[in-house]
Amino acid sequence: MSDIKITVEERAGRKCASSGSKWEPIMGYSRAVRSGNLIAVTGCVGVNADGTYAKSVGEQAARSLAIIQAAIEALGGKLEHVIRTRMYVVDVSKWEEVARVHGSVFADIRPATTIVEVPRLIDGDALIEIEADCVIA
Repeated sequence: MSDIKITVEERAGRKCASSGSKWEPIMGYSRAVRSGNLIAVTGCVGVNADGTYAKSVGEQAARSLAIIQAAIEALGGKLEHVIRTRMYVVDVSKWEEVARVHGSVFADIRPATTIVEVPRLIDGDALIEIEADCVIA
């Protein structure tokens, strides 16, 4: 059983998913929002349920993608509906580690994707943040 808990509620005529992140109420955002056949998943860092982070960017990427998948599924979507991902890393020289994880999840789906280096993420221990967009046919 997954330790990722997603709740869904209606807001402004849309379905909004929350992962319980401490940042969601502070910044006033949802983990993911579904409007019609579109789902937008906000940037997800690979934070564990206990607030810790794995040491490797690959492990953090896998956790981030698991959170994304849980949010998409909570809103009635599937990973196959992902059309785009954006990955923000603090060290782009580790791109191959990230690519292996992303590729293992999306090998058959092949969404458009971007990976860029940024100087820092919201938490100093976060090494990667991933966003996703879905279109449900």
